[in-house]
Amino acid sequence: MVTRKKSNSKPLQILFVASEVDGLVKTGGLADVAKSLPAALKELGHDVRVVMPLYRRVPNAAEAVELLDAELVASTQPQAVSYKVKQLHNGDVPVYTIDAPEYFDRPELYAENNEGYRDNGERFAFFSAAALDMCEKLGFQPDVVHCNDWHTGLVPFLLKTRYADDAFYANTQSVITIHNAVFKGTFNYDQYSLIPELIQKRYLQLEEGAANISMLKAGVAFADKVNAVSPNYAKELLTELGSHGMASDFLCRSDVLYGIVNGCDYGDWSPETDPYIKQRFKANKVSLARGKKACKRDLQQQVNLPLQDVPVYGMVCRLTEQKGIQYLLPILRDFLVNDVQLVLVGSGDPKLADALREVSDDFADKFAFIEAYDNPLAHCVEAGSDFFLMPSQFEPCGLNQIYSLAYGTLPIVRGVGGLKDTVIDYDATPQFATGFVFDAPTPEALLIKMQRSLLLYCQRPQEFKRLQQNAMACRFEWKDAAEQYLRMYQGEEETVLEKKQSENA
Repeated sequence: MVTRKKSNSKPLQILFVASEVDGLVKTGGLADVAKSLPAALKELGHDVRVVMPLYRRVPNAAEAVELLDAELVASTQPQAVSYKVKQLHNGDVPVYTIDAPEYFDRPELYAENNEGYRDNGERFAFFSAAALDMCEKLGFQPDVVHCNDWHTGLVPFLLKTRYADDAFYANTQSVITIHNAVFKGTFNYDQYSLIPELIQKRYLQLEEGAANISMLKAGVAFADKVNAVSPNYAKELLTELGSHGMASDFLCRSDVLYGIVNGCDYGDWSPETDPYIKQRFKANKVSLARGKKACKRDLQQQVNLPLQDVPVYGMVCRLTEQKGIQYLLPILRDFLVNDVQLVLVGSGDPKLADALREVSDDFADKFAFIEAYDNPLAHCVEAGSDFFLMPSQFEPCGLNQIYSLAYGTLPIVRGVGGLKDTVIDYDATPQFATGFVFDAPTPEALLIKMQRSLLLYCQRPQEFKRLQQNAMACRFEWKDAAEQYLRMYQGEEETVLEKKQSENA
């Protein structure tokens, strides 16, 4: 039997540390979480502040209120590093931005021309140190410091080393959320001069090779609690295949490893209010049928496909192997011989883009490839498609499958990470199904599910419509996720191992 702490009814002071926040600057799903989770925690009555770097791309930076002009002192540096803290707001949540032009006044956040900045280790080591230095100087004493991915991995390390005997942080616990463990933040020791604690004592468990330290390993090793963005991804992190080489790190912390599915911002992704789609619609049969038809026609017009009443398959993603493009390409021509259309919107790997463009040229009346990051078009793909493809090699949580469910667009996903947690397979559980799930990492397995979905659409239209209703009834609210995070902070949420023991009891 597990003994748990009693709930603490007192509102918590939470510092949410992230490298990007949607509404200010965004490159991926981390930014969505950094916007929505703090807002949901604040709505539950807690004092939440977000801290992030002040990049050049942050809008309205000139209007930010300066709260602090300070210096970060490191014994290994001949001079202190000057920085300012400037406050913006994202909705009702205060956002502290760390203004250090030598590190963050650049055209992009992490890289230019697909090449990361050479001093990324030093940049985010500074950010981690400044986030804690800032709190003491501003007098904001957090009960929880919630870190996210490798960029903030040194924060838990510093709390356990530099601030181990500091009364200000005596009652502060740290949490690190793993959004994608493939990115480990591994850099040479030379980049950690601002963190002498890493240099004065050798931490073998944090090393990647003899001369490099992984910031993500540091976060996992020293955080009080480790969290993955879905229960299934948390389980995968305990395996060699699913952990991207960090299984031993996660196994060492399995007693404090949790998995919580991300929520969805239905304010941005709802067919009832979406400003980007041709016709808004609700979950009832008449509204759904009319709305989907209008949105399909609009999508076909936008991407120059014939206005035909055929099943449309959509896909919006980065062009990387993680997203399963390598499973789609070998079977794409075979599938396009059917009476179907496919719309793929994305940018990334030039070789994958060239291969997709070649197929699009050969099947111009059936396959539209739009090489771009286009948010309005992404909404139109979600609304105008009948099926949405996510054949990911791995997917910590995934958001597009959740958006697809909201729009009555049935996801076709591989059973990994959060995809397995959020989509119910038709062939396994037809009564409650919301899409199609395949397991094998092969093009053939994907093709079988795509053909299966096509048969359902063409031969059993009423059954297809029933699944659409099932899908639209699914809700992944940030309020529910925030309540799980609070239980985790307070020691009331079950860890992955505890849930496994409960299932096996």
